[in-house]
Amino acid sequence: MEDDPEAALFTVHVLTRRGQFEVIHTADPAEALRLAADERWDLLLTDLDLPGMTGIELLAALREVAPALPVAVTSAHALDGTLAALLGHADEYLEKPVRVDTLIATATALIGQGRRPTTGRERGSLADGPGRITCRRGERNRRR
Repeated sequence: MEDDPEAALFTVHVLTRRGQFEVIHTADPAEALRLAADERWDLLLTDLDLPGMTGIELLAALREVAPALPVAVTSAHALDGTLAALLGHADEYLEKPVRVDTLIATATALIGQGRRPTTGRERGSLADGPGRITCRRGERNRRR
């Protein structure tokens, strides 16, 4: 999820063209939550600064509807200890600008391993672009 159209275009392009993932994108966090509950996704990539709700609120709600979904979070802001603790619902954190090879490697790794098991607390994070970006397992090598 990303409200910056250029960042969204970059992420979608990298993941579809270079990473050969099937990508679904939306700029609406509420729509992303609805779709996450209704569809099977392998990864959610999201920014922390979202229209209509914060990234932290999105992650908390996402864990209610799709607790096993791996999530990566991106942000242009360095995380301090307090914010890092709030990202306990995410699996990975990427600081912008994100390098192409890092984006593809992170998506590939998170999809391959699925959500990490946790003990009492969940870990966290990845979404980018105006909207949500999801990648579906088994579709990695299929071109659009």
